[in-house]
Amino acid sequence: MNSTFAPAAVATDASVQPDTLTIQPVILAGGSGTRLWPLSREHFPKQLIGLLGESSLLESTLGRLDGLAETARVIPETLIVCGEDHRFLTAEQLRAQGRAGRIILEPVGRNTAPALTVAALAAMANQQDPVMVVMPADHAVADKDAFRKAVAHAAQYAQAGSIVALGIVPSRPETGYGYIKAGAPLGDKGGYTLDSFVEKPHKELAEQYLASGEYWWNSGIFVVRASVWLSAIRTHNPDMFEKVSQAYESGKDDGDFYRLDKTLFAASPSDSIDYAVMEKLGTQGPIGSVVVPLNAGWSDVGSWDAVWDVSDKDAEGNVGRGRVMFEGTHASFAHSDGRLIACVGLTDTIVVETPDAILVADKSQVQHVKAIVNRLKANGDPEAQNHRKVHRPWGYYDSIDMGSRFQVKRIVVNPGAKLSLQMHYHRAEHWIVVTGTAEVTCGDKVLLLSENQSTYIPLGTTHRLANPGKTPLEMIEVQSGSYLGEDDIVRFDDTYGRA
Repeated sequence: MNSTFAPAAVATDASVQPDTLTIQPVILAGGSGTRLWPLSREHFPKQLIGLLGESSLLESTLGRLDGLAETARVIPETLIVCGEDHRFLTAEQLRAQGRAGRIILEPVGRNTAPALTVAALAAMANQQDPVMVVMPADHAVADKDAFRKAVAHAAQYAQAGSIVALGIVPSRPETGYGYIKAGAPLGDKGGYTLDSFVEKPHKELAEQYLASGEYWWNSGIFVVRASVWLSAIRTHNPDMFEKVSQAYESGKDDGDFYRLDKTLFAASPSDSIDYAVMEKLGTQGPIGSVVVPLNAGWSDVGSWDAVWDVSDKDAEGNVGRGRVMFEGTHASFAHSDGRLIACVGLTDTIVVETPDAILVADKSQVQHVKAIVNRLKANGDPEAQNHRKVHRPWGYYDSIDMGSRFQVKRIVVNPGAKLSLQMHYHRAEHWIVVTGTAEVTCGDKVLLLSENQSTYIPLGTTHRLANPGKTPLEMIEVQSGSYLGEDDIVRFDDTYGRA
C-alpha cells in the first residue's frame, strides 16, 4: 500500500475543471454498527465482517467501481478513512483483495463531513482534482452494473461543479431512512435538481412519499470533485474546514497509515455531510446540488431485519447461516458461529449466536439492540467491544477460559510476526507451544521453544514472543495474577507503532 501523503495547497475554486474525468474512490469506514451486535462489536464492526457472505462489507465496497474504467480514469489507490482501532484489520482486508490504498486514521470520531474533508485534502495531493466517489464501507449493493451506471452519470454532473447525491428508488414506505426530494429533471443524464433533504418520516408520511414518486431514500453516497467539496465546506462550515485542514497538514506517515493531528482534529465540529453542507446549498449559487436515482438493490444493512431483507430465503421466508435448523418457523433469521441453532414454531424472529453471546429478538424490535450494547458499555462488560477471538496485527488470540485470578488464551502468531517487547505489573504468564516454533525473549535471555515445550514469564519481567518459522505458531497462554485486563501492558518496542 502507498502511505505517502504530501499535504497539498488547498485549492477551492470550483470553476477550475480537470481536462479529463478522473475518479478517486473514497471509502468512509468509521462507525461501530451497534444494532448488529453480537456479530458486530466496537473493535470489530459490521464493515469488517462477512454479514452477507464470505467477503466483508468493506471488501465488497472495494470492488464496487470495478469496470468503471471504461468511461473514466479510475485512480487505482482507494482512499480509506477509518478509526485507529480498526486500522490493522482494514489494512489486512485491503491486502487480501490485492488492492492499492491509502488509509487515513481518524484519532477521534467526528462524523462524515470531517472525514470527507480529509479525503478531499488527500485527493488534492500533487495538484490533482479528481471526482471523488464517496461510499460508506458498510452498505450492500446487489446490482453492480446499475451502480456503476448511476455513478458514471453522477460523475458528469460532478465534473461540471455540482455535488451529487445518489437517491435510492424506494420499494416500501421506510421509516428508518432519511429522504431526498427531487426537483426538476436535468438534461439526459438522469439527474434532477436536489430540492431538499427530509428527516426520517412517520409511517403515514412515508407512504405519501412513496406514492408521490418525488422522494428517494438518502443513500449517503456522494459524487463530487475534491476542490468543489473543499470550497463548499470552507463556505458553509469554515471552522471545520480550518481545523481539519490543520489536522491534515500537521499529520504524519506511520507505516501503512497517515495519522492526523489528534488535538487539531478533535477540535473540529462533528457533523454529517448532509447537515454541514448539503442542506445549505439550495438550487442557486456557485455550487449546485443534484440527485441521481439508484435502483441497484441497495441496503445500508443497518440492523438484523435489513440483513434478513437482502438475504436469500427458503420457501418459508427463513434465512439460516451456519449450523441452523428450522421447524415450523416462518420469516425468521438465524446465524450460528459454531453451535447448532434449532428454531421451532417461530415467526419474525432473529437469533444470532457467537461464542460469547446470543441474541434473540422480535424482528420488529431489532432497532433496540443498541440499548443492550449501551448497557454492556455502562457495566464495563467486554462483550460490547470485543469478540472472544480478538484480531491483532501479528495474528489473533482466543480467550478460552477465565476465572477470578486466571485466564487461558489460545494464541496464533503469523509466520515472521512478533508481539511487542512488553511487561505486565499484575500478572505472570505460562506459555506452552502447541505447533510451530517460538522465539521467546524473557529478561536478558532469548530461547527457542518447539512443540510441547513451555516457559514461564514472571510478573514484572520484560518479554517478547516471535514466530521465526514459516508456519503459524500456535500456543496456549495461562495468565495468573490480581488483574488480567488488556490494559496491563507496558510496551517498550513494537513493530506496529503501538509503543
